[in-house]
Amino acid sequence: MEEFIIRPNPSDPRLTQRVTGIDQTGAPIETSVTVERPLTLFLNGQEIVTMMTICDYPEYLALGYLLNQNMLRTDDRVTDIVYDDEIETVVVRTERPTDYEQKLKKKTLTSGCAQGTVFGDLMEKFEDVRLSSTARIRTSWLATLTRKINTAPSLYLEAGAIHGCVLACEDRPLVYMEDVGRHNAVDKVAGYMWRHGLTPEDKIFYTTGRLTSEMVIKTVQMGIPILVSRSGFTAWGVDLARQAGLTLIGRARGRRFVALAGEERIDFDLAPGEGSDEPTSHRRKGSRDDDGE
Repeated sequence: MEEFIIRPNPSDPRLTQRVTGIDQTGAPIETSVTVERPLTLFLNGQEIVTMMTICDYPEYLALGYLLNQNMLRTDDRVTDIVYDDEIETVVVRTERPTDYEQKLKKKTLTSGCAQGTVFGDLMEKFEDVRLSSTARIRTSWLATLTRKINTAPSLYLEAGAIHGCVLACEDRPLVYMEDVGRHNAVDKVAGYMWRHGLTPEDKIFYTTGRLTSEMVIKTVQMGIPILVSRSGFTAWGVDLARQAGLTLIGRARGRRFVALAGEERIDFDLAPGEGSDEPTSHRRKGSRDDDGE
């Protein structure tokens, strides 16, 4: 399977714009900033949600959101997806009639930026998920994977203020999505996987964002057994990962990382001192490079 089947396009003029300002010395500057816009999602004839997004892959975002909210079943037949840029809407039509009026009243606000939401009854499905017990991650794969992701062209390097999520197999990054909210980025990956029939059992999910309950829930729902981040953890995220049998690896930078759940899937094939620390060349000039981005 090839690397980077799909990845961000930082040269797309719709996704960034140049603005002027001053720096800490008062000197004039010009810099790139990320463009966000509203996107209203309809499922059949029902308005579901309005999201703030960079809107580069609205169809995948729509499908992934519906899948991760259990509004779209894995065996559903999608008859049409229509995106209208002028009125900023995307409509998903299914063969199965849908009505989620009551479900929409049970929202729980999560810690994801840009107002990510997870519905209360998502937890009912959590206990039924069985993640692959044979999936593995080698420390050499992890070091190589983080280097490839962090040095790939991206909107983060171009303008910042964005999160990235990557679906990988062994040390190969396959599907790389970015958005202003980490939940949007993971939903785009979920939508791509479902649309193109990518199986989750042997995959690794990488995110630049914090390992929160929302990230754990969505990764488990996608059936992916290993979740990796360059950022840190929340206590609820760790608890849910242990409950679901998810391998949870955070603070992954170069050969360094911390695993707080599912450690039995890790193969330590890097000898002490082998491999390299994370290069600094991929970091945006002037960025804090912390959990906030």
